[in-house]
Amino acid sequence: MKTIILLTISNIFMTFAWYAHLRDLKHKPWIVAALISWGIALFEYLLQVPANRMGHGQFTLGQLKIMQEIIALTVFVPFALIYMKEPLKLDYLWAGLCLVGAAYFMFRGN
Repeated sequence: MKTIILLTISNIFMTFAWYAHLRDLKHKPWIVAALISWGIALFEYLLQVPANRMGHGQFTLGQLKIMQEIIALTVFVPFALIYMKEPLKLDYLWAGLCLVGAAYFMFRGN
């Protein structure tokens, strides 16, 4: 559970580092946005690295990656809708269903 919680918090930082500058810093030079994004991304790495280290004994590398992608979409959709004021699209649902399929194949017992 610690892995999932840390990856979720990590993805929140990652999403802000990658995309918040598009709204909040769009009138600043790109180097300013990049430096601020790197500062935010540091916190992402401080959570993501331990999360993956803790989870690697419990999950395979592929499982960790698919878990991260599912968490990333789960974090990104509310961010896009609420913070960035993007319209809700069915594409998010279809992407989510694709990730459900990916999770099935990565987590099924072989």
